[in-house]
Amino acid sequence: MQRYGFAFEVGHRSSTSRARSGCFRTPHGAVQTPAFMPVGTKATVKGVTSRELAELGTTMLLGNTYHLHLRPGEELIAELGGLHRFMRWDGPILTDSGGYQVFSLEDLRKLDDDGATFRSVVDGATIRFTPERVIEIEARLGADVAMAFDHCPSRPSDRGAVELATERTHRWLERCVRRHRELGGEERGQALFGIVQGGAFADLRERSVDAVCSHDLVGYAIGGVSVGESREEVVAAIEAACPRLPADRPRYLMGVGTPRDFFDAIERGIDLFDCVTPTRHGRTAQAFTSEGALNLRNAKFARDPRPLDPRCDCPTCVHGYSRAYLRHLVKSEEMLGAILLTHHNIRWFHRLMAEIRSGIERDELQRVRASWLPQAESAAAESP
Repeated sequence: MQRYGFAFEVGHRSSTSRARSGCFRTPHGAVQTPAFMPVGTKATVKGVTSRELAELGTTMLLGNTYHLHLRPGEELIAELGGLHRFMRWDGPILTDSGGYQVFSLEDLRKLDDDGATFRSVVDGATIRFTPERVIEIEARLGADVAMAFDHCPSRPSDRGAVELATERTHRWLERCVRRHRELGGEERGQALFGIVQGGAFADLRERSVDAVCSHDLVGYAIGGVSVGESREEVVAAIEAACPRLPADRPRYLMGVGTPRDFFDAIERGIDLFDCVTPTRHGRTAQAFTSEGALNLRNAKFARDPRPLDPRCDCPTCVHGYSRAYLRHLVKSEEMLGAILLTHHNIRWFHRLMAEIRSGIERDELQRVRASWLPQAESAAAESP
């Protein structure tokens, strides 16, 4: 696929699974896939400057339309040159549409077929999101990829509720596509991704892929996962949807971010991921390492002079900050502790993705999985 400033090419395919490595090109640079995108909800990845993000290996990150609309507002961001200039990030950006807030802010919103009415989490004001309005906000923000406004169901195993949300998502996508094209869409440097829903039901997932892919878009996402289902249900949703998605477009699994999830999804053909896991873990004293997860609140680290991970090349480890010092920062509630651990975790995730890409290219993905997954299993066991 190649048009305007966007292109996607598959470079290598695994001989033992549907895993592939490739390159997603955007007006603000290329992203080697599979890739992990840190979450910068409010035009910031907590505790990390844009320059540091690049140094840690980030090539693409996220912002959130709902939260940026609330504060500081898309008009101000546009006035100051768009989201890239506003946050001093030169690489690709993807903006979520606010569809996740339809799920997460269920108590603060009302839904109808035309859109969603929210009560602002900032000041209680009434906010109206329709598919057209969301696309207009995203156009003003100016990210490389704008996600379509969707209805993410809150009960993925309730077939009636999921079917309603899925069909609404399809109708909203038609309106998003129309408004996106009216505003110049790809010609002005912004791609639109459609979102597949369907909950835990394979037939609804398949039906949703067909409906979403009836629109010729730059990329497609699988949404409505990690909202309460079991791991097996998440895998089943990917299995139902991914093989039906176009092979020449990037495939994005929304909101999924544990290492085991990465392997399970990549082996089924997923290219892009986002999640708050590395940053949230950093703020709660958790570090991913080659020895498994470390909870820096534990007393056993009080006199430990070693770095977090002798195999790691992040600034926290290279500069020799000891586990004892990091524990001191955490216990003292010093912000530097969360910052240093966040830097480490982001770098750990990017190193994992680089190893996965290399494993696909050498056709050794299973060896990479066997090497990294024990670390991931240990990390998951100690997650907060």
